[in-house]
Amino acid sequence: MKRIVLFASGSGSNVENIVRYFQDNPKVMVAGVLTNKSDAKVLDRCDHLNINGLFFNRHAFSKTDCVLDILKTMRPDLIVLAGFLWKIPKKFVAAFPNKIINIHPALLPKYGGKGMYGMHVHQAVKNNEETETGITIHYVNEHYDEGGAIFQAKTGVSQKDTPESIAAKVHDLEYKHFPKTIEKLLFES
Repeated sequence: MKRIVLFASGSGSNVENIVRYFQDNPKVMVAGVLTNKSDAKVLDRCDHLNINGLFFNRHAFSKTDCVLDILKTMRPDLIVLAGFLWKIPKKFVAAFPNKIINIHPALLPKYGGKGMYGMHVHQAVKNNEETETGITIHYVNEHYDEGGAIFQAKTGVSQKDTPESIAAKVHDLEYKHFPKTIEKLLFES
């Protein structure tokens, strides 16, 4: 059985989409969800989905091996960042080489880097009058949004689009492509 561990910082809509995608697949198990926010709505989703959810603070994440040790005991085949906003420490990348992936709400390398997430990205796309945007699923390395691209999908942007309508288009791409890409990665090796 392939094991996935999800990291999230917010509402967890991508987490729920991934859990529901794999819930009837006997070959895949979501081993748990880890979050850096004690009030993250993803924890409520975990309760409703009967998935283990765990909150950790910055000290446990980057100053000690606490979170890393917990992660190792979960034995993930793939670690999926689904709206997780902290930079992954080098020790995680070293412990799980090419096993940590992220989804970014833009066509990297555009609109990547520290502080470029969620509505910040969609507002920048709008401000720069881009004609397309999309998602990039990529491997995680020690730099924000610089790991090798695995998959990209595009959507058009019109002058009438608002940051909110751009976000809706991007979320549709995330929901459609993220679980399928995870499944492909799990069974390629």
